[in-house]
Amino acid sequence: MGVPALFRWLSRKYPKIISPVIQDEDVDIDGESRPARYEDPNPNGELDNLYLDMNGIVHPCSHPEHKPVPETEDEMMLDVFAYTENVIMMARPRKVIYIAVDGVAPRAKMNQQRSRRFRSAQDAKDANEKKEAELKEMEKKGEIIDDAIKNKKTWDSNAITPGTPFMHRLADSLRYWAAYKLTTDPGWSGIEVIISDASVPGEGEHKIMSYVRSLRSSPKHDPNTTHCIYGLDADLIFLGLATHEPHFKILREDVFAQDKKSYSLQDQLRMTDTERQELKDKKTPFLWLHLNILREYLQIELNVPGLSFSFDLEKSIDDWVFICFFCGNDFLPHLPSLDVRDNSITTLVTIWKQILPTMKGYLTTDGYLNLPAVERLLAELAKKEDYIFRKRYEDERRSLENQKRRKLAQEQNSARSQNAPNISTGKDKAPLTPNQNIPLYTTSGESVGIKMTDSEMVNNSALITKANEANKSIAELLKQNLQNEINKKRKINDGEQLIIQESAEEVVEEDDDVLVTSDPEDSSTEILIPKNEEIRLWEPGYRKRYYETKFHTKDPKKVKKIARDMVQKYIEGVSWVLLYYYQGCPSWNWYYPYHYAPFAADFVNLSELKIEFVEGTPFRPYEQLMSVLPAASSHNLPDVFRSLMSDANSEIIDFYPEEFPLDMNGKKVIWQAIPLLPFIDESRLLKAVQSKYDQLTEDEKFRNTNRSEILVLGRSHSHYPTLVKELYEEGKDSYEFQVDSSGVSGVAIKLPSFDRSGVLRLPVRQLEGYRHYHDISNKDFLMVEFQQLPKSHAKSMILSGLIPHLRRLTQEDKDSILYGGTNFYGRNKFSPEENADFKQYIGPHGKSQYLPRQGGYKAFIQIHSDEAKGHRHGIYHGGSHTETEFRRGGGYHQHGGRGGRGGYQGNQGYQANSGGYQNGFQGSYQGGYRGGYQGGSQGRYQSGYQSGYQGEYQNGYQGGYQGNQGNQNYNRQTYNASKSGTLPMKRRHY
Repeated sequence: MGVPALFRWLSRKYPKIISPVIQDEDVDIDGESRPARYEDPNPNGELDNLYLDMNGIVHPCSHPEHKPVPETEDEMMLDVFAYTENVIMMARPRKVIYIAVDGVAPRAKMNQQRSRRFRSAQDAKDANEKKEAELKEMEKKGEIIDDAIKNKKTWDSNAITPGTPFMHRLADSLRYWAAYKLTTDPGWSGIEVIISDASVPGEGEHKIMSYVRSLRSSPKHDPNTTHCIYGLDADLIFLGLATHEPHFKILREDVFAQDKKSYSLQDQLRMTDTERQELKDKKTPFLWLHLNILREYLQIELNVPGLSFSFDLEKSIDDWVFICFFCGNDFLPHLPSLDVRDNSITTLVTIWKQILPTMKGYLTTDGYLNLPAVERLLAELAKKEDYIFRKRYEDERRSLENQKRRKLAQEQNSARSQNAPNISTGKDKAPLTPNQNIPLYTTSGESVGIKMTDSEMVNNSALITKANEANKSIAELLKQNLQNEINKKRKINDGEQLIIQESAEEVVEEDDDVLVTSDPEDSSTEILIPKNEEIRLWEPGYRKRYYETKFHTKDPKKVKKIARDMVQKYIEGVSWVLLYYYQGCPSWNWYYPYHYAPFAADFVNLSELKIEFVEGTPFRPYEQLMSVLPAASSHNLPDVFRSLMSDANSEIIDFYPEEFPLDMNGKKVIWQAIPLLPFIDESRLLKAVQSKYDQLTEDEKFRNTNRSEILVLGRSHSHYPTLVKELYEEGKDSYEFQVDSSGVSGVAIKLPSFDRSGVLRLPVRQLEGYRHYHDISNKDFLMVEFQQLPKSHAKSMILSGLIPHLRRLTQEDKDSILYGGTNFYGRNKFSPEENADFKQYIGPHGKSQYLPRQGGYKAFIQIHSDEAKGHRHGIYHGGSHTETEFRRGGGYHQHGGRGGRGGYQGNQGYQANSGGYQNGFQGSYQGGYRGGYQGGSQGRYQSGYQSGYQGEYQNGYQGGYQGNQGNQNYNRQTYNASKSGTLPMKRRHY
């Protein structure tokens, strides 16, 4: 999930980033009611592109937390159709729908997936055992249980991994459903659907970001495109910010809704068909998270006066995203002293603001680290570590003491209520409240010294019956049962545990694989904290004890070597994560080889570290399955691989332990424990798996292939006739098209499996209670393979031509942030403004002094001119790269005259970005300024046309400079000047 509790923390601190989703009711037209249609105006505001992180849909549809579990996979697929349509109807995009399913992940992510899936298999085993016990108890009471129910096992959610038959079927189903909507819904006539299923390598959300970076690389991309991404993963917040597309928002289910209820096995067995259907039809509440408004908050909070360089909101946001990585991400354990629940992000931001004025630049530049600056940040954090650990320990002690006091008060109240009248004065003499302390007796009439509540009596009825039958002590059996449950579910190496209580809301975690939550009907949930922890972080000497305990050595030389290697790998890790977010996967094979993180105090002499990555290639689907699945889930693999996971003589049997210890590592809830699983040896695994490939069937070989994305569009779309002509009538294998009004650019390749004279059939069975689907003629739509165009080096900047949104924050909001108002801190729950009209804050608002021009920082025009003179002000952003950023002052103004950005110094020289502007503000070019300079041996001057008069300046492939002395226009091939004629130019990319 990235950073646990991030969404809750942000929504408390910055409440105006959240708004409720308006879900359409029936529309009243001339006194007649009709369902809302896709083509109707969107009550939530209009949107161009919608990106679906499908794992956030597939998981709640296949094993929902708060609804009956689907009976079959067909039912799951139909639920996916219904859920997806509901999400799309709320967002109602007008140009592009990008459907992304998690494909083969980088090795860095597989370690986390391995931990989750091993624990998921254990949970499924426990669930099946609990189900069998409940069914036996129900039969004892005389209830008749159908054999189909008795023999049905819990569905294995580990099937939601690339390469399984389930994921192959999901891909077929999504293709069918997209074609069905494009051919039957008039509102979809102008939409292009891109499907990146599990056969396309990469995590779903990162495939989406790769697509957005591809859009920004196109010189025709409209910077005022409005984007929305759906998903539960908190990483989407960082990824949305990392695009530097301000018109971006996130759609997500409201996992904190108060009316959600978990249904036990008995509830589901006794549920009528009508009740089951009512639950399916019940609307789930959804929320918007507006990244444009979050940017407003961050612009206020991250603004640091007195810098030796110009404040840059985009780079400040990048630093903020990077800082949050230390509090947790999907690829690295968080530092021991940091946790979002402890307000650690605020701690790091405070340090960042303190040290930034003393530095020459930001922590990051376009996804690359400035290692000396990172060392400064962590050195300041190291000074606070002792205090953080002591305070955390004291807070936990206070929580425990408060819990004990509350429990004692409850017991005293219960004792008093036993002696008070507990019946009504009516004729029925009914109790007013349920009994809180029912004494238990043996069959011989002796008291066993235990009192239970009504609910405890019901929950333990089977155990009480068992004790009576065996004539054993109920107290003994209760104690034995509790211990068995603990031993069965986990082995904890932290010693004796104490149980305290914590609010149920505090243990909710968003996750791209699974949603973990406590029962909302409970007012509390059990939290475990170490009692006799060996490390004792709150006492001096904890660093030494930490390494000795975790790595089982007391040799000082070994401890020192381990700590230094952890620092090396951790810095590699944060470098890898940053590049992954901003430029794409830097290495498919790199991973962090430790279960634990070092302390902040260990990060010294970072400039000595050498950070390099080899890109490598992604695993094949079966190779990932063998890396992340336990033996209990081997049914998701072809038969030929199963013996490798279960045969005692298998050369890789050590990768699949049936039992494994869990290290609580100071955490308070069991799902936060660290599974101490062995890391996969890549060479051993691949050798064993690939030796079986010649035994696979053709269908199995097909499922083990990494493939490309699919583009689906209806025959009424503007691209349809062109693609039919190019690919089918003229017989070309591929056709490249650029961004136009549809918003898509890429390469379309003829898909061999798509027969235009054929029929696309429904890949699931029709079920009662669901929409009736039908087969589709292939002549009514087009399905082609889709490849994105090459991406340029991504830059953290706003594209020229952006029209900013209407500002949401008031002066009061700003003052609350700047002066520590309590509005944003101490909130128990976020409270979205029910009546606020958020439509006015979505997308561009008003007019820009620049016409909306496509392009931006990608188009660089190399002009040879005798008049070329300029001036350079350089700021070196060191670290693991050689790129240097230059800024220029004067002339070009932003919002009150702040100096504009100059250019970019890389290995290929200086490339001037004349015409880009920052922060969404309009700018003007003041005549007479001769800006831009290229350093190096091939010094080139790049600038706009110089004019002695003030005019509006616009650079790029289209547009130009309008002045009193002439009109100079740029295009892709020539520079046209009314005074100086035609000059050569050259296009470059970062």
